[in-house]
Amino acid sequence: MAYVTSTLIQMANQPKVTIKARGLSIGRAVDVSQITIKRMETAGYKIGDVRIGSEQVQSEDGRTRNVSTIEIEIMKS
Repeated sequence: MAYVTSTLIQMANQPKVTIKARGLSIGRAVDVSQITIKRMETAGYKIGDVRIGSEQVQSEDGRTRNVSTIEIEIMKS
């Protein structure tokens, strides 16, 4: 709920907020966006662009691996 609260505070000051996550946090980012939209349904917020991708990161043992990423835009209608 802390992320939802932070998103709502940002939406009070900005016309658009982008929620970004990667790896195992992607599910949490989707949950935050959905809770925000449902909670503020009467305020007219909607999901904008959703971008998915991957990044290459170096693990501690020196291997290169791909990590999934997501960016979810929430904007005022």
